[in-house]
Amino acid sequence: MASKGNPFAFLQQVRSETSKVTWPSRRETLISTAMVLAMVIFASLFFFGADQLISWLLSLVLNIGN
Repeated sequence: MASKGNPFAFLQQVRSETSKVTWPSRRETLISTAMVLAMVIFASLFFFGADQLISWLLSLVLNIGN
């Protein structure tokens, strides 16, 4: 084990650990990105619709007294 103050040993350990990582392929990255974007768009539309519906219902309820 390297001493705590040796930055070169630390960088060597980081490089060793990084080589053990299984990196995704370009295709996997593109598919994951597309799925995330699709879910963000879906969630945005859903919450926009829910917000508009709640806003409309509240305006109906609050305008009853007028």
